Amino acid sequence: MPMDISITPSSLQMKTAEGCTEICLPAEVRLVPSSSRGLQYVAGDGLHLRLQARADFSTKLTSMFNQSSQAQDCCTFYCQSCGEVLIRDRKLLRVLPLPAENWGALVGEWCCHPDPFANKPLHPRENDCFIGDSFFLVNLRSDMWQPGPRVAPVETHCLSSENHFKLKPKANTNVICKRCKVMLGETVSSETIKFYITEMIIQPSERKFPIIPRSQFVQSIIAQCLVELSSARSTFRFSIQGHDGKAYILLWLLNSDSLVIESLGSSRSVKKFPLLEDISKADSSSAGNAVKVLYQPCIKSRNEKLASSWESDISVHSLTLPSATCLELLLILSSNNAMLPPSLRCMNSFQLLQIVWMDFPGLRAPEMKLLLSHR
Repeated sequence: MPMDISITPSSLQMKTAEGCTEICLPAEVRLVPSSSRGLQYVAGDGLHLRLQARADFSTKLTSMFNQSSQAQDCCTFYCQSCGEVLIRDRKLLRVLPLPAENWGALVGEWCCHPDPFANKPLHPRENDCFIGDSFFLVNLRSDMWQPGPRVAPVETHCLSSENHFKLKPKANTNVICKRCKVMLGETVSSETIKFYITEMIIQPSERKFPIIPRSQFVQSIIAQCLVELSSARSTFRFSIQGHDGKAYILLWLLNSDSLVIESLGSSRSVKKFPLLEDISKADSSSAGNAVKVLYQPCIKSRNEKLASSWESDISVHSLTLPSATCLELLLILSSNNAMLPPSLRCMNSFQLLQIVWMDFPGLRAPEMKLLLSHR
């Protein structure tokens, strides 16, 4: 079909005998019309076109805990799913990052004498919060009188006359929200709870609970984790595991300098990207920072050999989340992938997609660094 395509810095217009479709870009994104190349029609996809873009889009995210200026603030911990208050008005005096989960295996390389950290778990004190790759460690000693999460019954047994306790391996240590029954984390000791970052929101006590669609929150947090870990540890392959120890998803981070832009324009056939459909207004453009990843599902015995090889590869980093959240994430990945043109959905045996992250107003989220063109 004959078609006229007009490109301006702020829009892309396509005219046919049947009508005109115009896609307008957000104010912070501009095209370079002279850079147009690779125009072709792909059956089943539509038009493919490459253009240079210039974006003045903020990619700096707010820090969850600014140790220098905000560690003294009183914070309230909420269940992200229902808004139930888990910990109210907690004044955090120290917010510290935890070392990598396998740090203990490297102690032998650091010390020429017996392990000085043996039998010394890293547990937070009363006004501490320790931050891991996918969780927080919080001491609940001062909050036992307050309404909070319901801790599933846990069996303990005495180790010595000094009244130290250790959880039995088969004990039920899950921490459940008493309102919506979502798994929030696990008990680590009699006074320490591990909360997963995908299940809770931490806000200054003077602010109200922010209502954020679950799918937006989950993929935003996961995308930020991938960017931070790839920057800090130079690792780009991740195994998403459930708290039951099973691998659910294999992720391969390609790059994190992507920007997803959509416009309702004048075409009724345009479908909204799953993440952006809730935040965009009618007749307006929407944009979001995104990371581009390859993924493979591992449920129902799929990709067992690949998952096994990744498990034994030291360059693959594992992220542990509640099993239900792993399934949520897999559903989000599949939904986002289905919105891509068929020719762009797969790369070799992996499926390709964008995970979009948002900087939600007023929400403290882990600070991330932008990486440019890993591949």
